[in-house]
Amino acid sequence: MTFPTPRTCIVFTAYVIITVVTILANAGIAVADLARAEFVLANSAEVGVPQSWHIWLASLKAAGAAGLLLGLLGVRPVGVAAAAGLVVFFVGAVLTHVRARVLYNIAFPGGYLALAVASLALTVAY
Repeated sequence: MTFPTPRTCIVFTAYVIITVVTILANAGIAVADLARAEFVLANSAEVGVPQSWHIWLASLKAAGAAGLLLGLLGVRPVGVAAAAGLVVFFVGAVLTHVRARVLYNIAFPGGYLALAVASLALTVAY
């Protein structure tokens, strides 16, 4: 019988915490997208994203959150794929902000991107 090393315990704890935060953040913004929250509509208009895309963007965020949850529950390949998908999604969001020169609130998609990258790195590391 082998016991986990302190490093393994730290990585696992970080994996769970960061992934849960990423799940909650993406589920929350997916709900805001679906509810057509004012801040979502204003931001989308400012960066040139049509309102008709909101349901699709919300669906991608919700699918990413669900996939991360499945990864936490033991379906590791789904968790890795979900984290990678969220990384790609939020790279696109950051690039959309840069293209539109809307930089004053780029920290929001940047923060979601950072969470997705951290979730991917920890999912692969653990």
